[in-house]
Amino acid sequence: MKQQFFKTASKTRLAGVLLLLPQLVNAEDYYRPTKGYRVEPAGDVPAYVRSLSKTQFEQFRDVEWLDLGLDFRSRYEYRENDLRPWTDTSSGTAVSKYRAEPDNLWLLRTRAYVGIKDILDPLRFAVEMEDARSYNGNYETSDADVNEFELIQAYGELYFDNALGHNRPISIRAGRQHLEVLDRRLVGNNEFRNTTNNFEGYRLRFGKKQNNWDLDTFVFQPVERYKYEFDQPDEDTWFYGAVLSIREWSDFITIQPYFLGRNTDGDPNNSVAANRKNDRSIYAPGLRVYGLFGESGFDFDGDINKQFGRFGETVNGTQQLRQHDALAYSLEVGYSFDHDWKPRASLYYGYGTGDKQSGDGYNQRFDAFYGFNQPWSRNDYYSWDNLHAPKARLEFTPYNNVRVDLGYNAYWLESETGGWNRANLRDRTGQSGSFMGHEFDIRLRHKLNPYIDWSMSYARFTPGDYTESFDRGNTAAGPFTSEPSNFFYFEVSLNAFGDGKPKYR
Repeated sequence: MKQQFFKTASKTRLAGVLLLLPQLVNAEDYYRPTKGYRVEPAGDVPAYVRSLSKTQFEQFRDVEWLDLGLDFRSRYEYRENDLRPWTDTSSGTAVSKYRAEPDNLWLLRTRAYVGIKDILDPLRFAVEMEDARSYNGNYETSDADVNEFELIQAYGELYFDNALGHNRPISIRAGRQHLEVLDRRLVGNNEFRNTTNNFEGYRLRFGKKQNNWDLDTFVFQPVERYKYEFDQPDEDTWFYGAVLSIREWSDFITIQPYFLGRNTDGDPNNSVAANRKNDRSIYAPGLRVYGLFGESGFDFDGDINKQFGRFGETVNGTQQLRQHDALAYSLEVGYSFDHDWKPRASLYYGYGTGDKQSGDGYNQRFDAFYGFNQPWSRNDYYSWDNLHAPKARLEFTPYNNVRVDLGYNAYWLESETGGWNRANLRDRTGQSGSFMGHEFDIRLRHKLNPYIDWSMSYARFTPGDYTESFDRGNTAAGPFTSEPSNFFYFEVSLNAFGDGKPKYR
């Protein structure tokens, strides 16, 4: 009986330890993702990549040092009255034009990834390839859609696991890399687009995101995409920055002071027009905070950035250096309801300054650097510059593995003379008003099985007074219509290694 008692007591203690183990393991994990709409940055390892130990191959269950990924995405897009100009080079001269005819476009993207970690520490390696193509479009292809057989990541890393104390590493990474930080509005991979932002250079990190603080620093040259040739870094431009993340109170708030900068050593008098670029030095300190209002169900995500420096502009064939002075901020507040559908409603407001007057010695247009535009507009009409952009959005999960979100956005110019860059519309007199229009969008996403995801979306943009004022037959980019634009897409993604949750027999 005494032996039975001790066996039972031992089992009870063991069960208690096992129950507490997840809490003990997670006790040092301070990272909390934002609830903000489409602003959670991607991790260092792409989302489609799996550890070989977590694939469907049971015989490799112990191979945790090898990461593999193979992903294929196909998307059909229909666009009508698209406001984004395109570049026509059929005559031998590049001419910007509007899309007069509806477009039926097929976009195909294949990515493959191999990464080695742990087994050779402190040495780690990763290589990622991408093949992006488009078919059936009515208009000349761009490097946003096409980038054939391209190396988008290839880096080596020194990873010192406990260099700053227990579970607090230092990592030094060199080579071609992705980068997503903060809320993706200034630096993002642009996952929705068919091609990918990437950089060449160095990244030094102190700590990791699970720690109560970490410091992420980098200095890069942006990679210039070529549709059918091997991409090359822009050797005239350096992009650099540092992001400090403080998560000591991450159940309530995460604080991220940061600094970004971009310097371009221009060549405005180059004999080849395509190689001409102006000098620019832009410095951008900022602060992002996000978190929860206790246990009330409310969440928030805010970001403010001030820019200064100098901005080169070509006037009458001569470069003029202007003082750069710009400001942008954004704030999203959401509420998650206690309901089986997990609904979240949110309100958002974004603001970015625009240029007031050409030739006045100042440039006030905010530079969005390499930001992700989908949080601004499903149509991809806007980035973080020269706008007031309020938004209301609802997200919910009506069935298991089915997610729906819908939103309403409105857009005003911050500067009536500053123009709408992505639509190439500008009235330097400021007489056309400021209301560019409003947009409704809805999206449905479904995880069909561990290997297949599909989604579909519709967005309709209705022009406002400012946009309609340009419907006078011709603009700087040719004939223009102010009819509402429609954008529909259907997308299927296939992951060769599943969702990382294998069901071994």
